[in-house]
Amino acid sequence: MSDQTPVNSPGNQGGGMPESSFSQVLQRGGEELLLEKVNDRFTVNAVDKAAIAGLIEPLPADVSPERAPAKLTEIRVDPAQRDAVMQQVRDADVVNYASHVYQLKDDPGSRLYLTDQITIQFAASVTAEAIAQITTAIGLQQVKPIAGVPNTFLFETTASAQENPLKIANRLMQRSEVLTAEPNIVVRTQALYRPRDPIYAKQWHLNHNGGADLAPNSHVSAEQAWDLTRGIRSVTIAIMDDAVDVSHPDFQGIGKIVAPRDFKENDFLPLPGDPDDNHGTACAGVATAEENGVGSVGVAPGCALMPIRTTGFLDDQTIEEMFGWAVTKGASVISCSWGPASVYFPLSLRQRAALTQAATTGRNGKGCVIVFAAGNANRPTNGSVDESGWPNNALSGPTSWLGGFTVHPDVITVAASTSLNRKAAYSNWGAEVSVCAPSNNAPPGVGLQETGYVFTPPQIRGALPGLGIVTTDRVGATGYSANENAIDFGGTSSACPLVAGVAALVLSANPDLTAAEVRQLLQQTADKIVDPNPDPQFGFRKGTYEASGRCDWFGYGKVNAAKAVQAAVQRQAAAAIASSRQIQQQNTTSVAIPDNNPQGLTSTIQIAETGTVRSIQISVAIDHTFLGDLQISLISPANQTVLLQSRSLGRSTRLQSTYTLQTTPLLRRFLNQSAQGRWQLRVVDAAESDTGTLNNWTLTLGV
Repeated sequence: MSDQTPVNSPGNQGGGMPESSFSQVLQRGGEELLLEKVNDRFTVNAVDKAAIAGLIEPLPADVSPERAPAKLTEIRVDPAQRDAVMQQVRDADVVNYASHVYQLKDDPGSRLYLTDQITIQFAASVTAEAIAQITTAIGLQQVKPIAGVPNTFLFETTASAQENPLKIANRLMQRSEVLTAEPNIVVRTQALYRPRDPIYAKQWHLNHNGGADLAPNSHVSAEQAWDLTRGIRSVTIAIMDDAVDVSHPDFQGIGKIVAPRDFKENDFLPLPGDPDDNHGTACAGVATAEENGVGSVGVAPGCALMPIRTTGFLDDQTIEEMFGWAVTKGASVISCSWGPASVYFPLSLRQRAALTQAATTGRNGKGCVIVFAAGNANRPTNGSVDESGWPNNALSGPTSWLGGFTVHPDVITVAASTSLNRKAAYSNWGAEVSVCAPSNNAPPGVGLQETGYVFTPPQIRGALPGLGIVTTDRVGATGYSANENAIDFGGTSSACPLVAGVAALVLSANPDLTAAEVRQLLQQTADKIVDPNPDPQFGFRKGTYEASGRCDWFGYGKVNAAKAVQAAVQRQAAAAIASSRQIQQQNTTSVAIPDNNPQGLTSTIQIAETGTVRSIQISVAIDHTFLGDLQISLISPANQTVLLQSRSLGRSTRLQSTYTLQTTPLLRRFLNQSAQGRWQLRVVDAAESDTGTLNNWTLTLGV
């Protein structure tokens, strides 16, 4: 494969793109992107990658220490000698091909690497024989058809190819038989959003790239979710717990703390008072620690926090008051990492009603999302176990367990998984578990002192692998650690606020969802992690899924923030379309587009109907001798302008395109505006010589 362009190469039929542009234009998604060669490097694909270092050693070049794409080695060289050195390397027997490295014009930070592959879509009328004749003549061999795209195939260059895939693709685009020809280029992955908080790298439960005791995808994919939303202040997470240190730096910020309440001291400052009041601060950090450049970060850092200090006791009035406060003060999500200090605890009628009221009347009738920790005894949320070995025979024989709150039908009950994507040994289980979330690993009963049972025999012996959770801790020496960050938090107590934070991200992306819909969405988008191992205490296996899609250990799976938020956005768009009344108008007047005129032409559609825009799409039909000259914009009755199409259509001559909220996100600016009035399509031809016509355009509004 060569970077030199023969004057009379196979397939060149002349016209269209200038010959000089063949190495400067990338065909990509129906657009032509301008490229520049990076002046101090090139890539090599060799039969033996290890041989490249020896090949380069006598030359004025070196192997770049930067990570290169698979099968390629990047060579750094003096710009003045780049092409000469590249040719020497290309002529070596061990080298399959060598190629320039490219960057997008005006984007010096980009790096594009060529492979030896090209995808070609032929017109429906082109036969297999004709395809073979065209591609063989220019040194391509067919690898496979592209599933789902008619008459489209992947090709690789052969030794007889006289040009690189970039030039071959551009030359093929000159042929009438070819609809699309795209070289397979490699670009570096753009890192997803990562907070700048100093200990974020240790918060594996949010996102990680592997390491000791870290199974692939054992996190909740927070970074991908944060690309869509990091949470908004109008979504409030209520943390009901022993206390929250609201003086912590990670809970500062305008609008961060909302309606704090202390039911133990009966005031409005729910600060820790007792030496062991550490739990709530850690839970609050898991859910919503602020992204502020210090400490840790929560899964929903942009959301508000409602700290509610509990009394330490559970009675009907306390439950009514706490949940009533959360509803009245506007909580969106309520996180409860606690349970009754009793093996068997059914809820009273008032307690059941208090939760039902919150789940159905909160958020102006959409319902508060209520999340409870499943518990840490490695026992069923609702079931019987044949107990033995307890100290003083505290429990013996068939024993019924019931979590009360965790079996309420409006509650999202959360179990715990580990950094190895296995069941946390302590995590309670049962038919009521909705989802699980990452936490630490530890013997059952550790941290269960509040129930009166320090451990749960038979004891587990041996190591239990799994990393702990890094989150906020009380300021000062008092707390889980000597500083402001807890480094080994865990239990279903940690998994619970993690799910609560994900639910808050979901509501930040789509506030129209009901509490029941949030629960459904979290379950539908959960990752089906599997644990084939037997339980270390009981020996049974409950880590695989039934036909219903759930299992007793993990519910419907490990919560996935990215999938959940994406689904919330998609559901919002679908709901807007489904519930809207459609208004569609078309302007069929054909108008010549003024050549090289910055004013362009303006075509109008008048909407007489009233209503607020909830969805919008625009279809445009244009014929033009060079569409790359054109820029297309839509102007609303409020005189707001959105660019629909930049000058990126290249040498194409016919545009038949529809612009939607999904393809053109800037159209969201028109949502909630009045539909009534004059809508204008402006088409500007910004270059001389080529001419064309706006044939028609259609405006479809959902109101």
